[in-house]
Amino acid sequence: MKLLIVHQNMPGQYRELVQWLVAQGGHEIVFLTQRQNAPRIAGVHTVVYAAHHTASEKAYGLSKVWETAAGSGFGAAMAARDLERSHGFRPDLILGHTGWGELTFFKDIWPDVPILGFFEYYYNMTGGLVGFDPAEPISDHTPFLMRARNTVPCLNIQSVDMGHVPTYWQRDVFPASFHDKMYVCHDGIRTDLLQADPNVSLTLGRLEKSLTREDEVFTYLARNLEHARGFHIFMRALPKILAERPKARVLVLGGEEVSYGRSSKHPKGLRGEMEDEVGVNLDWSRVHFLGRVPYSDFCKIIQLSQCHIYLTMPFVLSWSALEAMAMQATVVSSDVAPVREAITHGETGLLVDFFDPVALADQVVDVLANPQAYTHLGPAARASVIARYDFMTRCLPEHVQQMNALVPNACHIQMPS
Repeated sequence: MKLLIVHQNMPGQYRELVQWLVAQGGHEIVFLTQRQNAPRIAGVHTVVYAAHHTASEKAYGLSKVWETAAGSGFGAAMAARDLERSHGFRPDLILGHTGWGELTFFKDIWPDVPILGFFEYYYNMTGGLVGFDPAEPISDHTPFLMRARNTVPCLNIQSVDMGHVPTYWQRDVFPASFHDKMYVCHDGIRTDLLQADPNVSLTLGRLEKSLTREDEVFTYLARNLEHARGFHIFMRALPKILAERPKARVLVLGGEEVSYGRSSKHPKGLRGEMEDEVGVNLDWSRVHFLGRVPYSDFCKIIQLSQCHIYLTMPFVLSWSALEAMAMQATVVSSDVAPVREAITHGETGLLVDFFDPVALADQVVDVLANPQAYTHLGPAARASVIARYDFMTRCLPEHVQQMNALVPNACHIQMPS
């Protein structure tokens, strides 16, 4: 099959699928992206394109998101046209993320080439990020801004032949009129490559000896340390946890940018704001901010952890939560709808009120103090992820079936027997 994959931040949600397709051989794969430092993937021809236009900071609020999306979409479309004119490449199928508008104009380049689009989020006034946090009240203009922001998915549902959403919660944030054109299947977790490791060890620069499972380590992870992923709640719980567990130390992973929701007004960002708020009550010798780490180190850190904290407002469920479950971590998470789809309290993890740092601290302390009471959670979490989200046995066959349904038999992708 000749396959064009479009994602501004290569490889994005296509990480596992691309690697599997390359390993099968026989496919011509072109990846179109805006990412200048895109990873090199043997067997994939990477084409970096530039957005044709980006909205200025002072652009009109109601059209700002669409203005930038249109610029990305036109830039991607022109790059696609050049692929055919200069290199003779015409795909049998296009896969791509719809959220940034990159797929919007592809039917104007290749009207008869099917498109399978990834739909991630639709902004609503209830049930998601908007209006969830009382500290971020909605304004009279918010409904208009949300409707205008949804211009991109509303256009792209018309551009694609089939849509894909990873979870049922994500599907249900989209209008019901979208659902008949969507299938629900996670991108997939490589549970065959993610295991618990009782012999794991990790060296940190300011410690004399490596950490092992014998040490009392708990963890917090988010792509960015931000409100949407509950970093402020975690920090408010931290003094109580460390005070009640004097031998515990915490490893914190994540960048200091803002991906979703509001940003801090503090000159040093949300981390600086929270350090000012709770820092006087912390034993900083047991707090380790590790930033963003290589994937192999992330796995070691989770394997090392006796309790992993995953917090989120009602938003897209992070891969890291499922990966931690696959490694049999005891996960303490926020009790919100997207998490409840993956974690059942007391069976595959533990859920607490997002806005209650005391409850969070009490739960983490109990896990650290009484680990034997929670030994059933890790194996059950792994079993659940294998059954529902495993890439090789659950997700890949569904994705291949959906892709094959859009192309002639001669182009079908064959699953190993």
